[in-house]
Amino acid sequence: MTDKPEALSWRIGGERTVYDNEWVRLSLVDVEPPDGRRFEHHVVRLHRVAIALLVDDAERVLTLWRYRFAVDQWGYELLGGLVEGDEEPMVTAAREAEEESGWRPSGEGRHLVSLQPLPGMVDAPVDVFLWRSAEKVGEPTDLEEAALIEWIPVDRMVALAGEGKLLGAGTIVPVLYYAATRGAR
Repeated sequence: MTDKPEALSWRIGGERTVYDNEWVRLSLVDVEPPDGRRFEHHVVRLHRVAIALLVDDAERVLTLWRYRFAVDQWGYELLGGLVEGDEEPMVTAAREAEEESGWRPSGEGRHLVSLQPLPGMVDAPVDVFLWRSAEKVGEPTDLEEAALIEWIPVDRMVALAGEGKLLGAGTIVPVLYYAATRGAR
């Protein structure tokens, strides 16, 4: 279904900011669902994130093994970060990949998928870009990003998703999407 049925649409009466800084904004949004009740709903708004999925000729994915304190968990992630100012998301993804790993995406990159990981309460747009080649240009310049930089076969990445060892929707969604559609290309 591509059309949004008016009878099921929520009405937005306004929004007020409760907290705001350079990383996160918390708002209360005046909403009215189809049943006519009206209330304020919390919404967390985050900056756009751009992610690089680097896959080599051997069908291996460049990953970071890292710790995330917010969830107290170690796991694998793709490379990426916040889109800065007017920077194009693809440029951000390439820049972050190089800063975090020392590998520079090369060749033609393409948009793979966009996602909103938790759209019920969080506005956190994520754009993922795919490169089929990269060149090692040095060591990572952002040293707090990874404990280990590793190329992992796509099929192993799918297994790691099932084992809960891929961190975040920004890693899980692109890896599974790539794995599911790679034969269609």
